Formats: sequence, structure tokens, C-alpha cells
Amino acid sequence: MPTRNGGAGARIAYYRSVTRPRLTQRQLADAAGVGLGTIRKIERGERGVGEATLDAIADALGVDPAQLRAGRDAARTRVRDALPALSAAVAAYDIPQERPVRPIQALHSAVADAARWRLGAQYTRIVRALPDLLAELARAYHDAGGEEREVLAGLFVSACRSADAVAYKFGAGDLSARLVELMRWAVPEAGDPLLSAAVAYVRTETFFAAEAHAAGLYALEQALDVLPVGTTEAELAARGALHMRAAVVAARRRDGSAASEHLAEARALAGRVREGVYRGTAFGADSVRVHEVSVAVGLGDEYVGRALEAAGMWEPPREMPAERRSGFYIELARARLWAGQADKAFESLRTARHIAPQHTREHLWVREDAATLRRLKRGDSEALTNFAEWCAAN
Repeated sequence: MPTRNGGAGARIAYYRSVTRPRLTQRQLADAAGVGLGTIRKIERGERGVGEATLDAIADALGVDPAQLRAGRDAARTRVRDALPALSAAVAAYDIPQERPVRPIQALHSAVADAARWRLGAQYTRIVRALPDLLAELARAYHDAGGEEREVLAGLFVSACRSADAVAYKFGAGDLSARLVELMRWAVPEAGDPLLSAAVAYVRTETFFAAEAHAAGLYALEQALDVLPVGTTEAELAARGALHMRAAVVAARRRDGSAASEHLAEARALAGRVREGVYRGTAFGADSVRVHEVSVAVGLGDEYVGRALEAAGMWEPPREMPAERRSGFYIELARARLWAGQADKAFESLRTARHIAPQHTREHLWVREDAATLRRLKRGDSEALTNFAEWCAAN
């Protein structure tokens, strides 16, 4: 059913203009499989946009459909409505139905797309594709043998991680925990210790959710103990990412000494690799700097000076995954709020929203801090009021 345009046309025109290279209306119409006249009318606000058409346009532009929707609740509702299908796919992982399976190269491509969407915080795209993809990977895995089975186990782990990003961010804790357990079940079959380290990194979410920081730190340190020592960039990055994560968990536990030690290890390892994504996790000097702010904020408001010092005038590079960049500004906003810099805190929240709107909107700290800012400003700012309503701040 078509939805009211309500600004979707302007958003489509904007994203069309900033693609590299810039798309003409005809090129967008061809890429999306939509009539040129339809694109023109949508951009002029003369006609509504159906869900299928909006999805096709978003795919052609390489953005999440949520970035094109005008309604404040449309994207959130769509993701939540899709979670039962994701749960069903997870529940039936060991009883795959007899249906066709694409060649393994096509599965590689589909899993890589999902991983890219996860790093870009494009949750609507993930939840739209992952139920069917997980079911297909389960069928392929159970029918395969030998080296192909190992490869498919690795693909299944990666796909579960992308699905977990949605479940965790949207508060589906039980589904998130189940996906983490599926990753832990499949990863031994993949025969990749670096992928095992990545799963240990993700598993920390369950400890964050339960506020079981001592157990989370212990689990990460165990993962570090069993991770083979290596000298390749991928091996160094796997170890560095675990130290980086351990520093954040230690900070949440208010263990400043352990946090500093793990952060120092991560910083040293980052000096030996290029910033990049390794086994699905971004690591490098820039990522460690983001985590320096996270650690300081995790230790509490008495460390606000350290957080602001770590951030300085630095901005995360655009090449860094959107989810991590938005997370930096969300945590910087909290530090600025603690420091009494209300206007700068709001500026940071708005930057986070611009980078990754779905990630920002679903973040608990954003709702808490937007509500605090709204009280401090006493409703003087229409922009702040609109932001607080957008993220459902109380």
C-alpha cells in the first residue's frame, strides 16, 4: 500500500545527488526497475511510495530504506514486525526444509552484503534478507561435507552476527542470546581461530545486557589465552579487538587498572596494523581512539576530562563503519553532558543521528541523554524537542 510521500521524495533526491558517481533520475529508475515518470513524481512529492518501490529505490541508492522514510515510527515498526520471522529461522536451524540452495559463491556475496549492512547500521535491510538467508545457509550446511562444510559454517556464523546486530539493538534479548549461542555452535566447524575470537567479541553483548561485567571480562581474557599468537595483520587485529573490548567491559566494571592495561595492549597492536575490518570487526588506531572515549565514559562522570581529552577535536574518518562512528558521538555526547556542555552534547547526538539514524534511535543512552537535555533546556529548543520525540525520550 502506498504511503504518504511526506518528504520521502526529497530524501530520494538528496541521496541520488550524493552517490558517487551522482545518479540521474533515469539511472536511478533503471537501477530500481521503476518508471522514470514514477521517480520524477515521487521526487516532486506528487505521489505516494509503496513499500516495494521504496525498497527498490533504497537498494539502488545503497542506503537503508529507513533513511528514505518520513514517518518517525515506520522503520522501527517494520524491523520489529520482522523479528518473529528471524526467530522462526533460528528455531529451525537444525531441521532445514528441502528447498533450492544457491551456489556457494552467491551465498558468499549475500553474507558479505549483510555484513556490510551491519557495519553501516542498515538494520531494515538486514531484517528483510536474513530470515531466508539463514534458512538457506542451514540447508546448505547440513547437505555439505568436507571443506565446503567448513566454509558454510563460517558463512553461517557471519550471517548470525548480522542478524544479532538487529536483535540486540532492538532489545530482543532472548533472540540475541540465541543467535550468539548459534555462532558458538557453528564456529568450531569453521576451523578458524580468528573467527572464534570474533564470536567471543560478540558474545560480550550478553554480559552487557545482564550487566555481568566481571563474567564478561573473564570470558574475553579466556578467549585471549586460547587465541594463537601470530604476526599477520588479521591475527594482530583479532587479539587487539579482544583487548579493546575487554577495556570497555573493565571500565563498565569500574576497574580502571584493568581497563588501562587492555587499552594499552590494544593501542600497541593497533600500531602494527592498518585500520580496517578483520573477520567482521573494525580495528586499528582509529578504532582504539574511539574506544578510549568509550572506556573513559564507562568509568563514570569523574573521568569526563579524560573522555573529552581523548576525543579532542578529532573526528572519526568517513571510512570507519557508520555504526562505530555514530557510537563515538553518542558516547561523546554523554561526556559533554556530564561536563555541562549541553549544546555540544546535543550537537554530538545530532551528528550520530546523521551518520546512523537507526543505531542512534535505538540506543538507550540517546534516549536518556535526550530526555535530560530536554529537561535542562526546558523545551526552549524546537529542534531538541523534535529530536527527543524522534527517539522516544521520556
